[in-house]
Amino acid sequence: MDSQNVYLKPVTLKNIMKFAIPTIAMSVFMSFYTMVDGLFVSNLIGTDALSAINLTAPVIQLVTAVSTMLATGGSAVIMRKMGGQKTEEAKEDFTFLILVNVVAGLLMCGIGYLVMGPVFSGMKLSADVAGYCTEYLSRYLLFTVPVLLMNNFTLYMIASGKAALSLICSVTGGVLNMLLDYVFIAVFGFGIGGAAIATGLGYSVTAVVGLLVFSRKKSMLHFKKPVFRARVLANAAANGSSEMATALVTGIVTMMFNWTLLRYVGEDGVAAVTIIMYVLMFASSLYTGYSYGVAPMLSYYYGEQNQGKLKKLVASSLKIIAVISVATVIASFMLTKPLVAVFARPDNPVYNLAVTGNRICTAALFFIGFNIFASGMFTALSNGLVSAVLAFSRSFVFMLLTMLVLPIFLGVNGIWLATPAAEFMAIVLSGGLFLKYRKKYQY
Repeated sequence: MDSQNVYLKPVTLKNIMKFAIPTIAMSVFMSFYTMVDGLFVSNLIGTDALSAINLTAPVIQLVTAVSTMLATGGSAVIMRKMGGQKTEEAKEDFTFLILVNVVAGLLMCGIGYLVMGPVFSGMKLSADVAGYCTEYLSRYLLFTVPVLLMNNFTLYMIASGKAALSLICSVTGGVLNMLLDYVFIAVFGFGIGGAAIATGLGYSVTAVVGLLVFSRKKSMLHFKKPVFRARVLANAAANGSSEMATALVTGIVTMMFNWTLLRYVGEDGVAAVTIIMYVLMFASSLYTGYSYGVAPMLSYYYGEQNQGKLKKLVASSLKIIAVISVATVIASFMLTKPLVAVFARPDNPVYNLAVTGNRICTAALFFIGFNIFASGMFTALSNGLVSAVLAFSRSFVFMLLTMLVLPIFLGVNGIWLATPAAEFMAIVLSGGLFLKYRKKYQY
């Protein structure tokens, strides 16, 4: 199929899913990168090491935040130009933004090494957990540039009609991560540092393939002599600011969870919330993958002012997300004990904490999908401000409110209930803004 004609096809469920299924599968496998680390670390090293992975998450989320901003925001800007028949300019901007990612990755790697020591020393952790944190993060930061390139090339492959290749890269990276986790930890005894290296090498698969693919002029998007356009970078940053806020605030919220749980139940609570986050992350990856898949379509149809296709795509998307939401809630609730048992034995105090917490947090899956899609939709429509309001309110304002209030009245259960409560508040806001801008974008 000619990649440049993909957007000319009618908007049917079949054609939507041709875009979305590869990206959903890709997103699920990407979530395995973190989950597999947790699986091997918890079983081969211990739950203290599992806690360390969660404690390093805020720093890692900063890297993810920048790469997500440049990837989603840049993709929206470039695909809008492609839809407007400004193809050569789009290719120049594409190359320029990839170079920006490389520079940003090198800077963040250096800053990460500078701040890592003071951050962990200020958390008053046990010597073992603090050591695990430093070991894991110091290895992970070596792969900062490949992580940024991976996130960008993933979306640009999808946007240029190579969603299947993106999926293959993600699956290959996930499988490589799993194999190397076992080899580095169980065989060579590299410990938690080996898990970080395995993750980094898994990410590198998409980065390397992307460099090769986009070096070929046959690709719909390919590298061309870049042109520095400050406005392009500003627009990419503005359009992707909501996704950056989501990733960045996820790190802040993770810190809030960690500090609150350390106060109520100690380091076992941090291990328990790590397991719960894995389950939520896996389910959320379905929605994120779908939103990534249809975002280039939304941007393209908006660029060519095709309101008919835009309206049909949005309506179909809401129905698809509703089906996925119900399915994930049922699956998460029924499989809670088996899922938790993969990470912690039933005789471990972490097990009961995680089982109770996951059952309460499962309610959030009714709302997460719609909130993720709403934010992604406005980004694709180049309305970064509305998208940022949605993402920031959902991920920070509402989470901060529920995290501060609910534990006071409900104790540990209030911590678990904070996520569903915040997501419910977010869906009310998403619905209001969706209706407010319906006439403007004609969806």
